[in-house]
Amino acid sequence: MLMGKKRKMGRNIEDMTIGEKLTLTEKIEDKDLLLFLGLTNDANPLYIQHDYASQTPHKKPIVPSIMLTGFITSAVSKYLPGPGSHIIGQNLSFPKALPHYATVEFLFEVMSIDRPNAQIEIKVKAFDENGEVVVTGTVTVCPPHKLERFENSALDNF
Repeated sequence: MLMGKKRKMGRNIEDMTIGEKLTLTEKIEDKDLLLFLGLTNDANPLYIQHDYASQTPHKKPIVPSIMLTGFITSAVSKYLPGPGSHIIGQNLSFPKALPHYATVEFLFEVMSIDRPNAQIEIKVKAFDENGEVVVTGTVTVCPPHKLERFENSALDNF
């Protein structure tokens, strides 16, 4: 939180259009994996042990699917629609495992807008360096609500 600095909110549903797109690229590093696994207390050997993973069909440790979901949540919170929005539903598949040290490209596209229920549906696809799909599906998002202007309110810090 940045005290004394107003934070820009994401776009309201009225400002969104079907077909909007966003592309993000993430490089998966050891530090990111270790922080995530430590936070979730997940010690699955498939995620962290090279000797174990080498004996599986994956041959290398893989990135947890839920960590990829975290990148999707972050993209919604930061960019599409942005701060103040949140995911209320998801339907995601992970057709190919992503190994450590991979670069993944996420593509997001607004597919539908339900103004009466304040929801948008975003199609998500992610690809590895070889162009193979590692995530596919949709997320249903509630964009930020319009807030009334208050003078000298606690919201001034956001």
